[in-house]
Amino acid sequence: MVLAPLLRPAASPPQLSVTLRPHWPTPCRLAAVRHRSLVTFAGMAGVPATLSASAAQIGSFLSKKPYAPPSWATHLSPMPSHTFSLGHFPTPVHKWNLPNLPEGTEVWIKRDDLSGMQLSGNKVRKLEFLMADAVAQGADCVITVGGIQSNHCRATAVAAKYLNLDCYLILRTSKLLVDKEPGLVGNLLVERLVGAHIDLVSKEEYGKVGSVALADLLKKRLLEEGRKPYVIPVGGSNSLGTWGYVEAIREIEQQIQQSADTQFDDIVVACGSGGTIAGLALGSRLSSLKAKVHAFSVCDDPEYFYDYVQGLIDGLQSGLDSHDIVSIENAKGLGYAMNTAEELKFVKDIAAATGIVLDPVYSGKAAYGLLKDMAANPAKWKGRKILFVHTGGLLGLYDKADQLSSLAGSWRRMDLEDSIPRKDGTGKMF
Repeated sequence: MVLAPLLRPAASPPQLSVTLRPHWPTPCRLAAVRHRSLVTFAGMAGVPATLSASAAQIGSFLSKKPYAPPSWATHLSPMPSHTFSLGHFPTPVHKWNLPNLPEGTEVWIKRDDLSGMQLSGNKVRKLEFLMADAVAQGADCVITVGGIQSNHCRATAVAAKYLNLDCYLILRTSKLLVDKEPGLVGNLLVERLVGAHIDLVSKEEYGKVGSVALADLLKKRLLEEGRKPYVIPVGGSNSLGTWGYVEAIREIEQQIQQSADTQFDDIVVACGSGGTIAGLALGSRLSSLKAKVHAFSVCDDPEYFYDYVQGLIDGLQSGLDSHDIVSIENAKGLGYAMNTAEELKFVKDIAAATGIVLDPVYSGKAAYGLLKDMAANPAKWKGRKILFVHTGGLLGLYDKADQLSSLAGSWRRMDLEDSIPRKDGTGKMF
């Protein structure tokens, strides 16, 4: 897909910041709303941004709090008892002026890439529940598994250190690199700065043994050393982690309630481990949203994820069929974390056109797949109002620096005239 010739000037999106008036009847429900009590919804210009409760209240961030589910999710079981406040929520929603959309189609974007810095992206929502369970079980360390540039592993390492837990990461890399220094690029830099313990395995070893067996092996060794490890699955995607995006639907629902003219027909998101789409699809079906959830898988295949999501929602006794609540399409291209030149150019063109930087592994492939489908099937999307969930992963761009170098913006040496008189500004900077 060549995007550049399709670009057209876009109107500036309006800005809206609204204050949610809590209507919860009990202190327990007030605790459940936590820092989501003030909602930012970008839509109308001229209104100053409102500070979220997590930023306004000293000590709220990183605190453990009782959890009360949305009223429409109280029948799900098992239900979490507590969460840790790890993210900066609510994340903004604003209009995304993508080029050449079908007639009458609007795309808005939910900025879960802004849920934090070191601890950012969609994984934070899952970790709020998973880390609370780890602490409740008396763990002194956590184990998780992922690719060499896993956003989930980086987020887990940071969250663990926030809560005074050690973190052990099993990272998958190529056979050629498994015995070499892994470097300090992107997510690896953050993981190593916060002191995560890293074990490397080859893709072949990973494929032969599997993530569960690898985590169990490391858990056994740590138990023998007298440690108390807690295992978090790949991507934080188990039934407990699914609550993270059930809760995200409540957040979106509240944002919509404060913007009476905004309603979404569709929710679009990348899928890499299944937990995010399970929570979004389950929450959308049970809540007042009723938006159709479209997932673009960046690894494995759609049937694998239909089965995996089914297991997650069965684990919550939802009584629903995954095929009825989510549509999953294949967007992995060359493979997980591998990109074509066209995909990388798309990421660059979207950034240059809209200011939104997509990661090439997840949201970049999902947005690429969405716009390709719109171009091929415009009638399917005509007149729809779509919410695209940006799941973060910006640090993963650094691993693609060499591939992106020919696409990045140009530079030049500034041409100075000898006759320019000196004028001092603020500070000499040398």
